[in-house]
Amino acid sequence: MKAVVDKDTCIGCGLCPSICPEVYQMDDDGKAVAISEDVPQGVEDSAQEGADSCPVSAISVE
Repeated sequence: MKAVVDKDTCIGCGLCPSICPEVYQMDDDGKAVAISEDVPQGVEDSAQEGADSCPVSAISVE
């Protein structure tokens, strides 16, 4: 399972890292980034919830 943040679409609301800090964090530019594309085992549901909660649909989890 991989998580990818489209930084061109991201508005920097901070919701995804608040839901799943194991996968997402805010970058120096104020936008979200996936810490590692490979989602760690055991946090798949949280990673998907972070993606689903994005108000601009900037995150894909596959």
